[in-house]
Amino acid sequence: MNNKRKALIIGSGLAGLSAAIRLKTQGFDVEVFEANTYPGGKLAEIQVGNYRFDAGPSLFTMPHFVDELFQLAGKNPRDYYNYKRKDVVCNYFFHDSTRFTAYADANQYAQHASETFDVEPKTIHKYFRNAKKKYDLTAPLFLENSLHVLGNYLNLKTLKAISQLHLLSVFSTLNEHNKNAFRDKNLQQLFNRYATYNGSSPFMTPGIMSMIPHLEQHFGTFVPEGGMIAITNALWKLAEDIGMTFHFGHPVEKIIIEHSTACGVLVNNNIVRGELVISNMDVVPTYRKLLKEQIAPDKTLKQERSSSALIFYWGIKRSFPELDLHNILFSGDYENEFDDIFHKKTIPTDPTVYINISAKDEQSDAPEGFENWFVMINVPGNTGQNWDELIVSARKRIIERINKALNIDIESLIEAEDVLEPRTIESRTQSFQGSLYGAASNDRFSAFLRHPNFSQRLKNLYFCGGSVHPGGGIPLALLSGRITANLIEKNGVK
Repeated sequence: MNNKRKALIIGSGLAGLSAAIRLKTQGFDVEVFEANTYPGGKLAEIQVGNYRFDAGPSLFTMPHFVDELFQLAGKNPRDYYNYKRKDVVCNYFFHDSTRFTAYADANQYAQHASETFDVEPKTIHKYFRNAKKKYDLTAPLFLENSLHVLGNYLNLKTLKAISQLHLLSVFSTLNEHNKNAFRDKNLQQLFNRYATYNGSSPFMTPGIMSMIPHLEQHFGTFVPEGGMIAITNALWKLAEDIGMTFHFGHPVEKIIIEHSTACGVLVNNNIVRGELVISNMDVVPTYRKLLKEQIAPDKTLKQERSSSALIFYWGIKRSFPELDLHNILFSGDYENEFDDIFHKKTIPTDPTVYINISAKDEQSDAPEGFENWFVMINVPGNTGQNWDELIVSARKRIIERINKALNIDIESLIEAEDVLEPRTIESRTQSFQGSLYGAASNDRFSAFLRHPNFSQRLKNLYFCGGSVHPGGGIPLALLSGRITANLIEKNGVK
């Protein structure tokens, strides 16, 4: 391959880094243009007083997708970052005061579930087996390859998946699937929450999403040494070590199209030319801001967006042994919560509260004896709501929920605070409406309706990241970069 061929990457989120590293190993010269002064996109960090927080994604599973990037580049990933597996996946606190610890060990999980809910251990094991079956059937097509290349359907794995479509629960909602699997309402709610892993509603997203627990239970959940930011920093260091060039604080103003071919970007009023362009920017602003003169796929861009988030970063003047890295405080009316988010487009009146405490594993993230609480609820994207008023109200509800679940006065323990909400998520990460996962998956055909990893009109223009196939979240973002790089390797420069 001619090493003079240059790939221009817009954005340095995980998908952009994944694609860039892969293209570099293919022999491309790679330049990355990032509007922010730091890499990682949503996977960044903030400091609030004496407390450090991972700003965005907090769940780390399937670490082999990160490790393979180092191995591709001929490097040992353990020279760049390390991680450990968690024995406890998550602590759950239900509205009726039921508590449940989800253990990483499947047998321990099933036994504890049997003691907590009205369920036999074998029922839990059956659910996990079915989740694995769904993943094994669909991953080769839905997660690891482009859905928009006809040839990817003409293989034995795809034909096998199609022949067993009845096993994939695509014609029922996740909630319907879980009601058939479990009698206990708390257990139904626990498994319904996996819809939030792609910013969707369990009352609308298809039952195939019941495969998501497999990612946690089979592959495990992990914590990187130094926090989630260690993943970003390790990939950035790897990229620099193999000779990539980064331009931070350099937002791209336009993608240059000549003769229906992407051939450069406009940055600081200067044209930088390359043989291909990859946008790791959300697909909506990519078209609306960088490709204004081109025909946009309006139907795709107008798809319903995933949920956003309201996050409070709190420095807490106490430690809580009953909490771990991941903790969920469930709402009392789950269906109404998602109705508020997706239909009424407002913050739920009774939100489920997620608390992430990285100081449980990284003690330096908070002063001794104290904890850093990343407190998040799911909210709608930014469509012009009165966020200032909504946030004040939501904070009160969150505090009430925490006080009830833990029997404390949390307000008196907060000594440092910052907030991230849909408007700031949108402005910092260029995520349209502040949505965390691009388009929502509240439709059985959602996977096919996502924007492809390549332009169907313009040559040498590609896309990666949470707003395109296969979706958002750390594993899928890394796979998006892989799919895009593989397409380029297969197609070459046109």
